[in-house]
Amino acid sequence: MEVLTGPERRRRWSAEEKLTMLRESFEPGKSVSMVARQHGVDPHQLFHWRKLYQDGSLSAVSSGEEVVPASGLNDALKQIRALQRLLGKKTMENEILREAVEVAKSRKWIACSHSLPEDDQ
Repeated sequence: MEVLTGPERRRRWSAEEKLTMLRESFEPGKSVSMVARQHGVDPHQLFHWRKLYQDGSLSAVSSGEEVVPASGLNDALKQIRALQRLLGKKTMENEILREAVEVAKSRKWIACSHSLPEDDQ
């Protein structure tokens, strides 16, 4: 058993140490509680790490990718959805205007002019 002295009461485990414990906890014949006891980790913590590992969270940390808070991710996803809606709306407006120009040209409401953009599609 390790006694922590000083202002910091929490131990810090590297991603490699966590992965080592996780792999060991998945070995046949070994339980999470047994592995946690051997490494001086609370079993609940090891179960939490297993859940993170299965969700892919620990692998991102070990591969050196940037980790963002969930709130930041949610804000970014909201912004992406808003921009996608705006893009869809603008695309629809563009299509409506193109059709209106074609109808106006066909009825000779608009004189064929070189100043109008040509339809490249």
